[in-house]
Amino acid sequence: MPLPFSSADLALVGSTFLAVFLAELGDKTQLATVAISGTSNAPVVVFLASASALVLASLIGALAGGSLAQVVPAELLQLVAAAGFLLIGGRLLWAATVNQGTTPS
Repeated sequence: MPLPFSSADLALVGSTFLAVFLAELGDKTQLATVAISGTSNAPVVVFLASASALVLASLIGALAGGSLAQVVPAELLQLVAAAGFLLIGGRLLWAATVNQGTTPS
């Protein structure tokens, strides 16, 4: 019985899973989940709520990306995303430097 997905689909699932999994390790979402779970007596409930929130956020991102891809070239989307990450990273570095009173080495 053939699989309902092509090998390209399975490769996309694998690469997407790996990218999101690695991006979320140690992220604010995971740290918030640890903090909430640590202060509750229901870690399974915290897991279910956290997982549901991440699924919903991912669904919104996938739908928005799919919709934008219909009207905006993929290269422009990648450029805007990269610029956004650079701006956020630069702002975080600047804020950390100002808050520490030092300059980056």
